[in-house]
Amino acid sequence: MRRLFQILLVISALPAWADIVVPARTIRAKEVISTEDLAVNSADVEGAVSDPNDVIGLEARVALYAGRPIRLTDVGPPAIVDRNDLVTLIFDHGALSIKTEGRALGRGSAGEVIRVMNLSSRTTVSGRIRPDGSIEVN
Repeated sequence: MRRLFQILLVISALPAWADIVVPARTIRAKEVISTEDLAVNSADVEGAVSDPNDVIGLEARVALYAGRPIRLTDVGPPAIVDRNDLVTLIFDHGALSIKTEGRALGRGSAGEVIRVMNLSSRTTVSGRIRPDGSIEVN
């Protein structure tokens, strides 16, 4: 009986293998991930994505190499503003609304804060990217 108990303890201590999502090919940073880019392997990797639907349509933030696990920190929403894009800067405060043109000094997706140069004054400001690609400054 004691021997059976020891065997059960050893078996329960073994890592549990689970399905993880890996790239089927090398995916470069800034590429949007599609279904054809992914494969599923069995492995024990903490923090690895287990459902392909969690990463399909997202953008690789870093290079993802074939066969290596994908973590959620390696991917994110696709950027809608690229560095050097011309963007509209919007300042809204009560009844006051100011719009001007700016140049993005960074790259990002909706909701992220990036630096932008106001083309009229050549001043650098930070603003949050709106879903339409304009930048809201405070």
